[in-house]
Amino acid sequence: MAASYGPLSMWYDTLTGDIPYGDFADFYKALFDSDGGEFKTLLDLCCGTGTLTALMARRGYEMIAVDASPDMLMQASGKALDAEIMPLYLCQDAAELDLYGTVDAAYCSLDGINYIPPNKLGRVFDRLHLFVRPYGLFIFDIKTPESMMALDGEIFVDETDDVLCLWRADFSKEENTLLYGMDLFSRRGKLWQRECEEHVEYAHSPEALKAALEKAGFEQVRFFTDCPQGDRGRMFVSAKNTSIY
Repeated sequence: MAASYGPLSMWYDTLTGDIPYGDFADFYKALFDSDGGEFKTLLDLCCGTGTLTALMARRGYEMIAVDASPDMLMQASGKALDAEIMPLYLCQDAAELDLYGTVDAAYCSLDGINYIPPNKLGRVFDRLHLFVRPYGLFIFDIKTPESMMALDGEIFVDETDDVLCLWRADFSKEENTLLYGMDLFSRRGKLWQRECEEHVEYAHSPEALKAALEKAGFEQVRFFTDCPQGDRGRMFVSAKNTSIY
């Protein structure tokens, strides 16, 4: 079975039209405003197809967008052509993040942190701590462990006139993981082409996340359930880099 975000990248936006990107952007800005600092240069970690990157760029932020999937970045690269400052797109694994300078804040949206295995989580937070400026913010969201366990055994179908996505969710208590097996059927003239992907997400507890963030040097860790898609099992986390270099 193919790795994550290969064939799916072409159809990701078509199949996820219900994502409230504007609510995500508003939530980040509310945290920036409540913090009181200057937030101009932002990192969109695990940016995917770049819809949120483009939205933030149009709102006047200078954006750096990072993703490990070249196929997803290909979809992202043409979305912010009308922004005053074009985003910088980098193909990098989150655990090997390497920027040219610091950013005022970093965010990772729509399960990006859930895709990082526990043994790499500390490394990712260490790299972020290095590149988020002193007193800058790191904000991300996760599926809560409870919401992931509730998906066990579920089968979902998403379809349009040109594509059908059939996916199954299996939660492993032993591995603490949620495995998605996806079958994509896309129209090719009079025929349909089948492609497959496998996605693995990890159930990170709030306690484990807080411990890993603090070990990396972040402080003032806060959890939010009154947030975009909070009614669907999503939780947001914010942390501040209080180090002075």
